[in-house]
Amino acid sequence: MFDAPATPPDVDTLDRTAVKALVASLYAEIEHLKLVVAKLQRMHFGRKSEKFHRQIEQLELQLERLQAAAAQPTQPVEKPQPKAAPQRQRKSRALPGHLRREVHTHPPKETCCPECGGTLRKLGEDVSEMLEYIPASFFVIRHVRPKLSCARCSCVVQAPAPPRPVDRGMAGPGLLAHVLPGKYCTHLPLYRQSQIYARLGIDLDRSTLAKWVGEASMLMKPLVEALRRYVMSTEKLHGDDTPLPVLAPGNGKTRKARFWTYVRDNRPAGDKMPLAVWFTYSRDRRGEHPQRHLAKFRGILQAEAFAGFDKLYQSGVIQEAPCLAHIRRKFYDLMEAHQSPIATEAVERIAALYQIEAEIRGRPAEERRQVRQVRAKPLMEEMHSWLKISLSLLSPKSETAGAIRYALGLWNALMRF
Repeated sequence: MFDAPATPPDVDTLDRTAVKALVASLYAEIEHLKLVVAKLQRMHFGRKSEKFHRQIEQLELQLERLQAAAAQPTQPVEKPQPKAAPQRQRKSRALPGHLRREVHTHPPKETCCPECGGTLRKLGEDVSEMLEYIPASFFVIRHVRPKLSCARCSCVVQAPAPPRPVDRGMAGPGLLAHVLPGKYCTHLPLYRQSQIYARLGIDLDRSTLAKWVGEASMLMKPLVEALRRYVMSTEKLHGDDTPLPVLAPGNGKTRKARFWTYVRDNRPAGDKMPLAVWFTYSRDRRGEHPQRHLAKFRGILQAEAFAGFDKLYQSGVIQEAPCLAHIRRKFYDLMEAHQSPIATEAVERIAALYQIEAEIRGRPAEERRQVRQVRAKPLMEEMHSWLKISLSLLSPKSETAGAIRYALGLWNALMRF
């Protein structure tokens, strides 16, 4: 779909004018690719097409290659600025204060004034910072347990062997804490990690790493269960699910599994308890999964309009709180993809409600309710009427009509809060 960029010529063989022309063309192509990537991301945000995700990844890689090529010329050239919309110069950001700092002082070579030979005195100093990195490295911890024997009865005394995270394994806790986030957070498969370690001279095959991941997962089960209990012991819970492509063994294809996410975060209501997230996995999106996850939960569930949650609301022990962010997302996608005037106005109306929420965030629940009744309720009622009128003017099969029907279907539940 997209052609690979040609290899840039050797800038040492070009004159200054040619180098400027080369850099100008590279930056023009970079800006074009940025627009294409941004457009694809807007058009397919939240969609289920893996093809477009792969195309975006390839475009981002191509963009990186072009940016690297643009940085290669050794002659000083000026970066061309677009005529219609000149780019604002980026301000340098301060490096994080929590990082360890090594101070390297560079005194001048002169011990006296080079002009008159007079004594030098301190006038001030210039300070600049450079971000550096020390590559990860392996090291070995050798546990030595001396054996002592009694000279009288030959009794042998020795300290017990220190515990290991993996039974009879050579992996220390620091190494396991590197392998697991690499697999699950950075999405770095174990066979690639094995290749990285091999370049460092460490032979760790994939089966060994997989065994460590399995045993470490068993060790963390009590912690995960404690986290689940804490997340569920709240009056208000946020629930959502995220599609996860999983390899289907045997056919070389992927299928869609699900990450179920449950969030405890009552800070907007002034709660001082720490937020927490509990993740769990399922091979599909059947409603039985959230029904099992939330079987003992009692309170308010804020989630999207997913049929799998409907059975949870029937008994009344769990109260539905529709998610306005999911309503907004449908209109936002239409606004970005098609510049729909109705979708744009819907996003603007929701932004006014968000502004009210931002002002009352962190206040007690009753105070927030009063502010919503006075300021947000009239906006909600006006938006409800506008949505119904807009729906009557649209084709029932249009995407905008579908977004409006989704919002109106949740309106009664929204008005309770």
